[in-house]
Amino acid sequence: MHFVFDLWVNQWRKRESRGKVIVVRYADDVVVGFQRQADATLFLTELRERVGKFSLALHPEKTRLIEFGRYAAERRGRRGEGKPETFSFLGFTHICGLSRKGRFVLTRKTRRDRMQAALRYIKVKLRERLHDSIADQGRWLNRVLRGYFAYHAVPTNLRTLNAFRYLVTLCWLKTLRRRSQKSIMTWDRFNRVAAKWLPPVRVVHPWPDERFVVTYPR
Repeated sequence: MHFVFDLWVNQWRKRESRGKVIVVRYADDVVVGFQRQADATLFLTELRERVGKFSLALHPEKTRLIEFGRYAAERRGRRGEGKPETFSFLGFTHICGLSRKGRFVLTRKTRRDRMQAALRYIKVKLRERLHDSIADQGRWLNRVLRGYFAYHAVPTNLRTLNAFRYLVTLCWLKTLRRRSQKSIMTWDRFNRVAAKWLPPVRVVHPWPDERFVVTYPR
């Protein structure tokens, strides 16, 4: 990919584009942002030709041109079209959103299918740990949730993560109640258990302007 794509796209950007071009690649997943639509259309055509020279092809379902960004909603509204399309990248669905002040904000939410897969995994593993002590189950769930939050806890995703944490607590409660037909695991008692072992939802990865603030001495 470095030879087929990276070196080529860097030269293409300098030689062919008439506006700004932003490229983000992870392995063979790529998102390219264009200031001008004409650049995007030309790039897609020439990218297909480029990868074809190496007996490769772009994924027919994942490869598409969409109008996205700060002015996408306004422009589509003037044309009588619906909301801007979304796209998925690295486990997140990216959405053109608005802040409380009505300004554009890039909204990222965990992909629904990824979250459902994580819940299925936790449900299966809890069944396997059915007869483990509550403390052992709690320690395991704590590690799982901390790992999950370490990747997905971005500023606009907290509502989704709170829903995920709630669904995990439901799975855990059902597991504990299956341990005995005379289970005394009430909601009040369980809430204390969950609060002890399950980490709260908080932002782990702030916006870049907050992450990279540097104060220089005068």
